[in-house]
Amino acid sequence: MTATETSKPEGTDETEQFEAARRVLELEADAILALARSLDDRFVAALDILMAVSGRVIVTGMGKSGHIARKIAATLASTGTPSHYVHPGEASHGDLGMIAKGDAVIALSNSGNTRELNDILEYTRRFSIPLIAITAKSPSIMSEMADVALILPAVPEGCPMGLAPTTSTTASLALGDALAVALLERRGFGKSDFRVLHPGGQIGSSLQRVSDLMHAGAEIPLAPKDTSMSESIIKMTEKRFGCVGVVDDGGQLIGVITDGDLRRHMGDNLFSRPATEIMTAAPRTIRPQALAAEALAVMNESSITSLFVVEDGAPVGILHIHDCLRAGIR
Repeated sequence: MTATETSKPEGTDETEQFEAARRVLELEADAILALARSLDDRFVAALDILMAVSGRVIVTGMGKSGHIARKIAATLASTGTPSHYVHPGEASHGDLGMIAKGDAVIALSNSGNTRELNDILEYTRRFSIPLIAITAKSPSIMSEMADVALILPAVPEGCPMGLAPTTSTTASLALGDALAVALLERRGFGKSDFRVLHPGGQIGSSLQRVSDLMHAGAEIPLAPKDTSMSESIIKMTEKRFGCVGVVDDGGQLIGVITDGDLRRHMGDNLFSRPATEIMTAAPRTIRPQALAAEALAVMNESSITSLFVVEDGAPVGILHIHDCLRAGIR
């Protein structure tokens, strides 16, 4: 070996690394598929318990299972099921007081015999608090004590020594997601509910409604149907949306005049003609309760920059494409 050469540590061959990675991913994928096939009445029984909770769902676990438990608690809370994580060690030193009548507990332990969970398990039995176990071992202390035990499939860990929690934690996480989404659907938790719990970031932006962004009242550029084009153009210029809505005697939107309409009719005694002769009839509109993302899609599809917001045929607002972009709608 020359001075410029370095030795490769054993096991660093790229082919071997890819093979190791694929083995782990395939094992974890197989575990989730096996879990999906194994679901039975116990899963429904667990949902029944969680649906009946009048308080909160407490999720607990130790070590790697604790990390998964935290994520499950966060997912439940963000999808309409009030939930939080309780650390087993802290529970034994006073945090058992965070678990109350009306709550339910989901406990995670691959072995089902994690001694740090014993105080929480006994507490649920003493005070008749429903207990759902997620474990790979049955029988085990936890599966025997639980009201419902959800048993993970018997699949090997991705670690070549079979020791590091990999496959088991992935399956536990997937099962937690399955519980959260099944509860979401059973409750009828919809986009409007989701937005209340996710006001920030891209999720909050994507769930904004047209009514949140639209211009209303005196800001809406409107003209009666018998208005001359000279007056209509003044209205367009004042409101700066590049268009004006034409309404009938009952206040119903019957057409829209845009900059494009002006260009198409320029020179045809335009200023003396009534708005109804120049307008585009039956224009594209949007509901106030529609998602702003839907309005943006309509504007992009129709190659327009403004969209009238209509309720029962009457204009209640106007939305410009820049309103959507400023709000982070993409």
